[in-house]
Amino acid sequence: MVERPPWDIFLQAVPIVRKPLEPYAIYFSSILRIATNHSTSAQGKAQEKKDQTMLLNFIFPPSLFFTATSLLTVASMANGGLAEVRGKHVQYSKFFGVGSQASAASTIMLPSRAAMVILYAPAFLFGVTSFVLFPNEGFRFLLLKSAVTIHFGKRFFESLFIHKYSGKMGLDAMITILVSYLVSSASMIYSQHLTQGFPEPPIDLKHPGIVLFLVGVIGNFYHHYLLSKLRGNGNDKEYKIPKGGLFEFVICPHYLFEVLGFWGISFIAQTLYAFSFTLGCTLFLMGRSYATRRWYLSKFEDFPKGVKAMIPLIF
Repeated sequence: MVERPPWDIFLQAVPIVRKPLEPYAIYFSSILRIATNHSTSAQGKAQEKKDQTMLLNFIFPPSLFFTATSLLTVASMANGGLAEVRGKHVQYSKFFGVGSQASAASTIMLPSRAAMVILYAPAFLFGVTSFVLFPNEGFRFLLLKSAVTIHFGKRFFESLFIHKYSGKMGLDAMITILVSYLVSSASMIYSQHLTQGFPEPPIDLKHPGIVLFLVGVIGNFYHHYLLSKLRGNGNDKEYKIPKGGLFEFVICPHYLFEVLGFWGISFIAQTLYAFSFTLGCTLFLMGRSYATRRWYLSKFEDFPKGVKAMIPLIF
């Protein structure tokens, strides 16, 4: 029996988000129970059947491999979010050189723009290639391939033409993020391919998913554009308090909209892996936004105390 999974530890560490995210913690705890509880008692079997029935209202039946991969994904990303809260940061942007010991690879520095373009390119190219690898597999699959390709294509475009960078990025951080994005995009697409031949889930979420995805993509792009305008010319490398849009309410609205976009992708896919990656991404970015708000509070005496981290008025 597994006790205190990482997502539960994260929610305990950041109590204010426990209530809104608790349903998802229960959801994934039921998956964990299915994966680890092999009770032979009638009560245990009845509970397992109930969990499976609940899950299959929303998702396609997952393979054993993707069940295990999904649990590993959400656990590792929740742990990453907890590490951000505790001050051990992924080494890029304002947190480069803060809170983590330098490795040999981190001493190899790349210009931030080049590193960001490189790390988004494989996931974007896999999305494009998936249209050739998996043609004519239905409308839902077409939507998913399009959403994944649009998301990473947008980030590739922003890295080239929108963002204004002030520093460098360590090689180890670039490789870690590149592999994470490539594996997650490939896994979402391939797990969708494996649903071919299965009946559709009783509760169809793909149309709400399209709306969520479009809101996420547009909102994310808009707030990245606002961030780029803080640095009026290429020589301006100073951080400033962002203004405009949802920056009046949270310091990381671009994270909020990125999460909404991924929830849209999950609703379109309705696979266990897509939901797992999205929950893990949500927890990681909540931890990162918490650390970002703490950083702004430490650097700017006039930072508005009412501005939250990622979710307006809540967190």
